[in-house]
Amino acid sequence: MHGQTNEVQGTRYSPTHIRATWDGTGSVEDASRALGFSRAKGYDLVRRGEFPCRVLRIGRTTRVVTASLLRVLETGEPEYNGALAGHCTPS
Repeated sequence: MHGQTNEVQGTRYSPTHIRATWDGTGSVEDASRALGFSRAKGYDLVRRGEFPCRVLRIGRTTRVVTASLLRVLETGEPEYNGALAGHCTPS
């Protein structure tokens, strides 16, 4: 049963699924999961300016640009915020 959960979750955060279902931005939580980070790690990277994708701060809300996330998922290379390459490898 555990394998099925991981398989479904992996599909949920695949570039194909993200491209088909996400709007122009996504939550830090979902982007972190897509990159293989925990929610806490994602927010920590945002706070330090090291999240590997473009992040928008709108008032008290923080959003991740979907196109930026897709580029990082497809290339494995960070594209924004001074992120280090070691942070971007999806698990």
